[in-house]
Amino acid sequence: MFAVYADSFASSADDPLTGLVVGERPDPVAPDGWTTVTVKAASLNHHDLWSLRGVGLKQEALPMILGCDAAGYDEDGNEVVVHAVVSDPTWTGDETFDPRRSLLSERHQGTFADKVIVPRRNVVPKPASMSFEEAACLPTAWLTAYRMLFTQGNLKAGDTVLVQGAGGGVATALIALARAGGLRVLATSRDEAKRAKALELGAHEVFESNERLPVKVDAVMETVGRATWSHSIRSLRPGGKIVISGTTSGPKLDDAELTRIFFLQLSVIGSTMGTRDELASLVTMLDATGVRPVIDRVLPMTDARDGFAAMAGGEVFGKVVFTR
Repeated sequence: MFAVYADSFASSADDPLTGLVVGERPDPVAPDGWTTVTVKAASLNHHDLWSLRGVGLKQEALPMILGCDAAGYDEDGNEVVVHAVVSDPTWTGDETFDPRRSLLSERHQGTFADKVIVPRRNVVPKPASMSFEEAACLPTAWLTAYRMLFTQGNLKAGDTVLVQGAGGGVATALIALARAGGLRVLATSRDEAKRAKALELGAHEVFESNERLPVKVDAVMETVGRATWSHSIRSLRPGGKIVISGTTSGPKLDDAELTRIFFLQLSVIGSTMGTRDELASLVTMLDATGVRPVIDRVLPMTDARDGFAAMAGGEVFGKVVFTR
């Protein structure tokens, strides 16, 4: 079958695509308890770029088909969305806490292919109101945003939230979902065009990166890390919370702002992906509200290298989607 996969790891951080191959791989065979999904659309994540650099992916797992997200048809012809978190078969409860969990494309072959196999539990019905391209954006970036806001953040209508780094897939999802959930949404970006798009997406106000805000916020949604951390902490009201799901600018901090954190009794909350049930709730929310993922571009999977290059160059606002 056709597939987009990592054959080797990048030799240089400046060229992460050296190990990317667009070609053929063997058809998958579903073991007991698993099912085969015929992929119609799949979306790109920063996770895929990190995989090409060897982050979260072991040498012995190569060649590995990339891709966490997909929408398509199950074996019975039903339209479905694929949940990317694969937990141990014996695990019960929130699968994001399973120490043996993995994402598709880490230990199990990913979604950038004609077919992908997943545990039967890992499919969610796709509503007819949503296209395959839209649905394929949900399982990583949008699910991460949903859990950050409504599970880990426990935010409710009327709260004020700051979204750092408008433009990325998670950040755009945070803005749209927060607005749909009745929150007051502030967003930052160092790029003027991305600030304008954030307003179109639903942000009430936008600011340059690290610009002082006119108000203190109830919560900050943080995916950038080092470049915005101090600003995030200083933007919170006493007792506020920062929910962090990524560190795209690097994991190390020059100043963790520990004094401010304990003195103002701030909460720092980690968040990773989401559960199958949260994905089902997210799909229902979008079906009910009409909110849809922002798609930067749709490319045939044969042109996947162009999509990877655009993401690596920071040239996207929203999601890059590949179709078959």
